Amino acid sequence: METKFYEKDKLLVFKISEEIDDYSVQKIRRKADYEIERYMPKEVVFDFDSVTFMDSAGIGLVIGRYKFANMLGAKLGVSNLTPSVQKIFDMSGILKLIPVVDLVL
Repeated sequence: METKFYEKDKLLVFKISEEIDDYSVQKIRRKADYEIERYMPKEVVFDFDSVTFMDSAGIGLVIGRYKFANMLGAKLGVSNLTPSVQKIFDMSGILKLIPVVDLVL
């Protein structure tokens, strides 16, 4: 996972480039929480452009970071959903809570 912070916009972007399953979620969660606390952004975006597989652990990851970011006063969004990730998000109903944002940098 690649992390990029845009100081001007107070935007923290996590570009995920691996499969999201029980094993990888633990590593992603630790790094994401650390970076959110470190930068204290106004907005956090998870970029799923390179994700080829995601199971239900990914839903828990996103909801957990949504709650954590919210607690610190930040908004959270998702971007560049691949068809497989879109399908998981649609089935879970998570997109009613977390918006899909256009990531233009």
